[in-house]
Amino acid sequence: MKVLFCGTPEFAVPTLEAVHGAGHTVLAVVTQPDRPRGRGMKLAAPPVKAAAEKLGLTVEQPEKLRGQAGRKLLESYRPEVVVIVGYGQIIPADLLPLPPQGWINLHASLLPKYRGAAPVQWALIRGETRTGVTTMQIDRGMDTGPVLLQQEVSIGPEDTSVTLAERLAGMGADLMLRTLAGLAQGSLAPHPQDHSQASKAPLLKKEDGRVSWSWTAEEIYNRIRGLLPWPGAYTGFRGQVLRLWWARPGAAPAGVVTTPAPGTVLVEKHELYVACSPDATGEGTWLRLEEVQLAGRKRVAAADFINGLHVKSGEKLETT
Repeated sequence: MKVLFCGTPEFAVPTLEAVHGAGHTVLAVVTQPDRPRGRGMKLAAPPVKAAAEKLGLTVEQPEKLRGQAGRKLLESYRPEVVVIVGYGQIIPADLLPLPPQGWINLHASLLPKYRGAAPVQWALIRGETRTGVTTMQIDRGMDTGPVLLQQEVSIGPEDTSVTLAERLAGMGADLMLRTLAGLAQGSLAPHPQDHSQASKAPLLKKEDGRVSWSWTAEEIYNRIRGLLPWPGAYTGFRGQVLRLWWARPGAAPAGVVTTPAPGTVLVEKHELYVACSPDATGEGTWLRLEEVQLAGRKRVAAADFINGLHVKSGEKLETT
């Protein structure tokens, strides 16, 4: 098929490579403009642009697809189908009818669950044990169009947004190839989403990383793994921001009979525990911190943090 590919992040690269490798004609790759990144704020190309150039494909980087610029771009390439994976822009409604086979989006959730920009992260934050990928026809709404195909996968107890996204990206590439084959054969039957079952996965903000010790240890653990690498989970310690790189929920430290107030620290044999809110049974919960980083310092193991700052039992971590 003659394909126009729209995508920007690393998540989209496997699908681009798969579509190209399967023999489809990728007319051009549309991606976001180069943006300043890093400490030096130097212009950096989106991952999809780098992948497209390596494949020898034409790259387009319009600021917006709205207006005449978007229509001219579509009309100049005349694709049979537009494949879109994490492009980062709302597609104008007047462009939707132009490709005969429509705009086919790959979304990293089992729609209608987790509509929005961060489905992988929010599935982890909410403690889901299963998720998947969906191909759908784009309509005027936000991830509301008819579903074409879906594939489900389990979420491991130590999955992070990084490991889960890598698996879903590979699965999504395969699912897109099956979708394009089905479109070419006319064998797919789109079915509408059940909007009553929808949930949202909004764009992440720095504030989403703020940990509240009114949550259970499991809830905090899910937030830590869901927000790696950005924005990261954080709390306050001695008036400074403390980044929580890794931790595990677990049983109370030996000898503890009564769980102290949430946020209270307990140092036990070079291990760092934090009391969290009780679970549904009323039992107090505990989080064992494993890797942390105080603002302005290096990321360290909990034992080094304890020794370096002389952390004492009874100190408190605070919601910043």
